Amino acid sequence: MATCKDTNGDTWEIYQANDGWRWRRTAPNGRIVGASSQGYSNRSDCESNARRNGMNCNPS
Repeated sequence: MATCKDTNGDTWEIYQANDGWRWRRTAPNGRIVGASSQGYSNRSDCESNARRNGMNCNPS
């Protein structure tokens, strides 16, 4: 799993699930406030979708 924190303090996770790569956004209070609606076959496609949804950090 790769993670990073954005300028708002939210944590972004990029991880591999059974159906492919997915992302999840967690607020500082621990609540999940966003997640990918599908699994992606390529990590880069998953990260691109996360960026379209507000991710402004680089997960590592």
